[in-house]
Amino acid sequence: MQLVLNTRGAFLKKNNNCFIVKNGEQSFEISASKLDSILITTSATVTTDAMKLAVDNNIDIVFLDHFGNPYGRVWHCKLGSTTLIRRRQLEVSLGKGGLIMARSWAIEKMDNQARYLKELKKNHPNIKSDLNYHIERIEVLIEEMGTVSGTIDKNRNRIMGIEGLASRVYFDAIAEVMPEKWKFYGRSRDPAADGFNCMLNYAYGVLYSMVEKSIIIAGLDPYIGFIHSDNYNKKSFVFDLIELYRTYADQTVVPIFTRRMAKEDMFDSVPNGFTLNATGKVLLLRLLNETFEKSVNYGGRNIKIRNIMQSDCHRIANDLISEVES
Repeated sequence: MQLVLNTRGAFLKKNNNCFIVKNGEQSFEISASKLDSILITTSATVTTDAMKLAVDNNIDIVFLDHFGNPYGRVWHCKLGSTTLIRRRQLEVSLGKGGLIMARSWAIEKMDNQARYLKELKKNHPNIKSDLNYHIERIEVLIEEMGTVSGTIDKNRNRIMGIEGLASRVYFDAIAEVMPEKWKFYGRSRDPAADGFNCMLNYAYGVLYSMVEKSIIIAGLDPYIGFIHSDNYNKKSFVFDLIELYRTYADQTVVPIFTRRMAKEDMFDSVPNGFTLNATGKVLLLRLLNETFEKSVNYGGRNIKIRNIMQSDCHRIANDLISEVES
């Protein structure tokens, strides 16, 4: 479960093995054993005792800016596992094995996009032919991605080009299902040019913090990317893996607009765009938590969506180790 502090002046402290949250005259208590993470989205006070309780229980405290981007976190200073995993991650990222892994992630992302459009098609029969056209274009790009071979260095631009084109096709299709009031024209970021992109960006920021945590716990290095190149202070591997899970955020945000839950007063105007305000954050974060708490069949077993990322990261780490031990 995720605890979210999104009210200005909120106060978080420790009481035995519980967190106490105070907001004005209201307060409530929650056991540390029930939490996976704490998100702080506005001005709040956190005691050092509460921070230590979080660290002792592997609960990361993540700070988000008003666009939803994580800008800091409180986390223990131990490696998630043996340093062998990180060495292997670097070695594999430079060879043909790295391309095979990167290609499989890109294909999985595009598969997820096509699958979600097929779900939308059931609820929007009036634009079925339009959605079919976009689905078919993505499926062609999936086939093209499957032909990429060699090393990452020689194919990075091609992989990102195919993946980027698939995403443009995908969001063109998403725009088709939007009510006229919330139509958008392509992706926009920091600030978003419209309400849909504004809410989606914030959802992706929350997802980013979850993926980064899963990578760290599995002993992988968030800075050693395969598809995304190494830039100073860029957590390239987080950007690689988040692509696998973006549709979980999409399938939370899209219904907020198609089911008329989005309201104009959830967004504040800023120069050149919009930000999500407290009213919008309350709705979005509640629905995201509901999504991540759902259990789905994954790899032959029922697992909560929020745990899929951790399972995948452990599998990647184990694959890296088993390759060197075989």
